[in-house]
Amino acid sequence: MLSTIAIESLKRRKTTAILTLLSITISISLLLCVDIIRSQVKTSFTRTVSGVDLIVGAPSGQLNLLLSSVFNIGTPTKGIEYKSVASLKSNKQVSWLIPLSLGDTHRGFRVVGTTNSFFDHFKYGDMQSLQLSDGATFTQPLSTVVGADIAESLGYEVGDKIIISHGLGSVSFNNHDDHPFTISGILDKTGTPVDKAVYVTLQGLEEAHTGPKHSPTSMLGRKSSNKSTADEHEHDEHTGEHETYNSEAFAPESVSVVMLGLKHRVTALQLQYQINQSKKEPLMAILPGMALAELWQIMGNVESLLLGLSGLIVICALIGLATMLLATMRERYQEIAVLRTIGAGPFTLLLLIQIEAMLLTMLSALLSLGLVAGLMSVLKPWLSSTYGLFLSSPLFGQSSVIIILLILGCTYLVSLFPAVAAYKRGLHAGLNTN
Repeated sequence: MLSTIAIESLKRRKTTAILTLLSITISISLLLCVDIIRSQVKTSFTRTVSGVDLIVGAPSGQLNLLLSSVFNIGTPTKGIEYKSVASLKSNKQVSWLIPLSLGDTHRGFRVVGTTNSFFDHFKYGDMQSLQLSDGATFTQPLSTVVGADIAESLGYEVGDKIIISHGLGSVSFNNHDDHPFTISGILDKTGTPVDKAVYVTLQGLEEAHTGPKHSPTSMLGRKSSNKSTADEHEHDEHTGEHETYNSEAFAPESVSVVMLGLKHRVTALQLQYQINQSKKEPLMAILPGMALAELWQIMGNVESLLLGLSGLIVICALIGLATMLLATMRERYQEIAVLRTIGAGPFTLLLLIQIEAMLLTMLSALLSLGLVAGLMSVLKPWLSSTYGLFLSSPLFGQSSVIIILLILGCTYLVSLFPAVAAYKRGLHAGLNTN
């Protein structure tokens, strides 16, 4: 009966009640959005690279190796000799290997020397593979594949030629003008550092630095890429595809980093220990998942700050609810007197006010849950393609339940102020009646 009375009372003051409802709904929705984005960003951040079991480089510290190889930030390590790379490749536990050579730029964007194995095995998000929006992967030694952001900001298309520069500065006076690279492909947007990188062949990168080497492997790569146009057309007519350039055939003197995929992930710790204890060449192997988690801990204060600010917004909205109930108390003197006349005690009036407040908050919470779920489903494709934020189910976890319960608890406490005022008014009305 009290709930029915509370609903009818809110209907009589529907304009004020609706505005208060909207205020609480918006604030709860904001808090839920921040909580969801916070948890999903953490999950997506730790999946910036997925499927890579170990990252191997020269000893330089776990975070430095992670930042230089995955995020293209900081100074790359001094590099590891290719004989160590060949040894890792021949290891029975290794399924595949991606060599990366760092240290060059193109108009402020990082250049990464690698092989076609990068496009075959590198994954991000929920084990999503890299896709090309246009063109193909490396088709000849001086091929390059550019990220989506670079193609968009610089207006590049397949077939355009670019010049890379030595060093990591935004401005370089040491350009490799004699070795222009031809864009063979443009990657789809991933929302990860891949979008802001230029990928070139290890062979092309070595030739840009030292000039072409006439080693058997180098010549093999050149012969496969220097076929006559007539032969290429004939091949296209039969297969419908371009000749695949064997980027794995070239062996550089050294590379900066190596990414490993293992046949059995449970052997990752064992292989990491073996690599770190290697006496042939000082090497350091890191588990990318653990390194990403460590990096996130450093950034954890930002998420706590956002959550705290959103909590303050909800508290302000609840204070607004209490203010609304207190402001309308004078208008309800007659209502209180009638309730007292029909036998309602002061404590009943106190409960009535609290029920009104709880009804408004619970309805706001339900509206917020529906609003946030709808908003996230609409924005899901945009968030994944633009920011690399991959929303995974369920959206509302244990933290969302705790937030709703805390808000209801705060509503109860805040509503005590107008409820006590109604209680006192009920006592006064009872005395006057007597």
